[in-house]
Amino acid sequence: MAALVAAEAAAPPGPAEAAETAEAAELSRALSRLLPGLEADSKLSRRRALEALQRAIEAAWPEEPAAESAAAAAGFQGPWARLLLPRLLRCLADPAEGCRALAAHLLGLGLRRAARPRDALPRLLPALVARLAGPESERGRPPETCEELRLALVQLLGLAVRLGGAALAPHLDDAVRVLRCTLLDPFAAVRRESCQCAASLARATPDHFHMQSESLIGPLMQSISHQHWKVRVAVIEATGSVIQFGSGKSVDDVLPHFAQRLFDDVPQVRQAVTCVVGGWLLDLRDRYSFFHKLIPLLLSNLEDDIPEIALAAASLWEKVGLQWQRENEDDLKDKLDFASPPPAHHPSPDNRPGLGCRELVFRNLSKILPAICHDVTDWVAGTRVKAAQLLAVLLLHAEDHVTQHLEVVLRTLRRACADDDRAVVRSCIRSAELVGAFVSPEVFLKLVLPALKKSPSPSGLLILASIVRGCPREALRPHLTLVATELARPHICQGSENHLYGEHLLLCVRTLVSVCREDCRRCSLQLLEVLVTIEALWGATDLGDKVRETMDALAAAQDMDGRQDLYREHAGPLVEWLAASHHDWTVHSAELLQFVVVVNHAGPALGEVLPHLVPVLRSCLQPARDPQMRLRLFPSLSRVLLSAKQTVDSQGHFHHYLDTVTKDILVPNLQWHAGKTAAAIRTAAVSCLWALISSEVLSDEQIRKVQETLMPQILTSLEEDSQMTRLISCQIINTFLKTSGGVADADKLIKVYPELLKRLDDVSHEVRLAATSALVTWLACVRSDDDVKSCYQSHIQFLYRELLVYLDDPDSTVQDAVLEVLKAGSVLFPELLARETEAVIHKHRSPALCQQLLQHLQAQPPAQ
Repeated sequence: MAALVAAEAAAPPGPAEAAETAEAAELSRALSRLLPGLEADSKLSRRRALEALQRAIEAAWPEEPAAESAAAAAGFQGPWARLLLPRLLRCLADPAEGCRALAAHLLGLGLRRAARPRDALPRLLPALVARLAGPESERGRPPETCEELRLALVQLLGLAVRLGGAALAPHLDDAVRVLRCTLLDPFAAVRRESCQCAASLARATPDHFHMQSESLIGPLMQSISHQHWKVRVAVIEATGSVIQFGSGKSVDDVLPHFAQRLFDDVPQVRQAVTCVVGGWLLDLRDRYSFFHKLIPLLLSNLEDDIPEIALAAASLWEKVGLQWQRENEDDLKDKLDFASPPPAHHPSPDNRPGLGCRELVFRNLSKILPAICHDVTDWVAGTRVKAAQLLAVLLLHAEDHVTQHLEVVLRTLRRACADDDRAVVRSCIRSAELVGAFVSPEVFLKLVLPALKKSPSPSGLLILASIVRGCPREALRPHLTLVATELARPHICQGSENHLYGEHLLLCVRTLVSVCREDCRRCSLQLLEVLVTIEALWGATDLGDKVRETMDALAAAQDMDGRQDLYREHAGPLVEWLAASHHDWTVHSAELLQFVVVVNHAGPALGEVLPHLVPVLRSCLQPARDPQMRLRLFPSLSRVLLSAKQTVDSQGHFHHYLDTVTKDILVPNLQWHAGKTAAAIRTAAVSCLWALISSEVLSDEQIRKVQETLMPQILTSLEEDSQMTRLISCQIINTFLKTSGGVADADKLIKVYPELLKRLDDVSHEVRLAATSALVTWLACVRSDDDVKSCYQSHIQFLYRELLVYLDDPDSTVQDAVLEVLKAGSVLFPELLARETEAVIHKHRSPALCQQLLQHLQAQPPAQ
């Protein structure tokens, strides 16, 4: 046997081998003639020698079909390894940049054409280390100063990794040393190429790479925030491979940087993070240890603004869930065999996450939630938005399993809903709706209501409204009265004057009405109390219209025609509820504002609650009570008295309370007291009286009773500083006189006209005209029989004389009005009026009106 082997070894080469040997010998001779030129002192000579080598190699071994390339590579291997490789490696340190570039190119050319490129690794790697990772590179100055050459050398390293494969394992230290420097290269293209090389190296040496992988994480993470987005993408992809084939211990070092890249403005970067994290969840050897850290990164991209990224994340997440489900099929056997349907109120039952995805979230939720609770209040707005979005996604997967974490979730939502960023609030509202869909009201109300009672806040109300919106109507029905009663408590419904608080309180009521519909009948009173409070505290803002819309909706839910029917149903309990504390009201009392709302808006229902309403008004409008409170109440009283038939007298019973209104409310407030506030109160009281007698609900007899009670106060109010008070007083006196007609008491009637005469000197044009109108009515009250006229003659004569003075007033309108008064009074004593007119006609600036009056007197028939 040994002889046979020796014979074979000594056998002459075959034809093919002989040809290859001849070609190699020919190349060796050609190279031997060219290689001395590489040692020339002249840069130009060295460059020409390198160019000649390139031509020789390309001419001898052109790119050939695969069938012939193996033979050519075998012929090239000997001269390449023996002659070319050592000298080209020395040329990498040539002083001339062009020579170094040609040497790098020739090295790549040789590696691709050699039969065994791995044989070059022991010499190539140290040379690359010398050029790219020398001592200067640690100080930021690599030995190779040319950027393009550094790129070419890194590409050469990448080529060696691809061609050498597992043979690179003994040289892993050198390769990693080079990459640690080039990953931080100032030239962006070098960094990208280094990332690709690192990924290739990890895949080429999977059995040994884990020993060196951790040393690459630092440089990679320093480049992950590079200003060029392509570099960031390359770093992320390289990190995925480095950790995939390296040490899982580096995951913790990488995750914070990956989390920051979720906020990258460039979609491609976020897409790269999604793909890498999804790949780890599928293929990482130690993935079970990192599920709670990797899942949030992937799920965060389900809400990405770019649809393609969101779809990619959803696809990867579905694959992760299915793979985990297959790997844990024994543990999930019961759940797979007896799959439960989606919850009845699931927001999207057709797109319910798979069992594997749900189980993954549920089993890791306790580890993920603390980080989300922290991030949702982060000082960076983007972090808060992502955390809030992620919380909603987790709750959608956790379903009813969130119950055991409900206290933490609700506390987080209350804090997050106070955020100024609307995106955060929207996501928290969605999360709260999911809580309502998956958690029993009996459970969440035990946490929500006590927290709201302890510290009422807009965010707490918003969370309650959102949970109720997501809750099934059937589940909420037994707890509806409890929720409405708690909302109606003063501590909650009057918890703040903040507009946002009122808006969210109204949202709670609107949500209850929209979700529970006719079930609201059982708590209609409590909901109306809340709505009245909102109208009282925030009705002057844009919430007023929304409150009325909600009242209409509440009435419609109970088959009522509108909010007037709602008030009619509950007016009695409402007024009783408010009247309980009326002795302590001030202008700042919320109950006063609520009472004003009921009075202003209850309409016909007020006629049914007069026994409760009038005592409250009488008590609160006494002079001893807060003046500002009285000023707040009087306008409402005037409004309802002006439309009494549709309000306080809707049942026809208001006359029973007329004495109370006049004697106990109006008389005390018409009495004179010093101060502007007191004057304003008297004006308000006079307005109430005018509204009362103008409302057409009082008979003539009732008006005469009011006149007997209030005429002295009204005559006094003619002297008020307020023009409005004087004007309304003239109108009231005019109405009193019209009603009294011919039954007026002479002594009382005589006291009226002097006060009206004084108003002819009023600074207000309107008051003067109102006074003349009242004088016309007063003259009509004087009966024309002789016995009565004799009592008035001296007064009428005085009135004639005074009126004739005003007949010459500078204001023509007043002149005309006074002329009408004189014409109306001329029927009483025409001769007397004619004498008085003739006596002053020459004193007037224009006798025209006097002459007109005399002509009127002459045209009258003689007195009988």
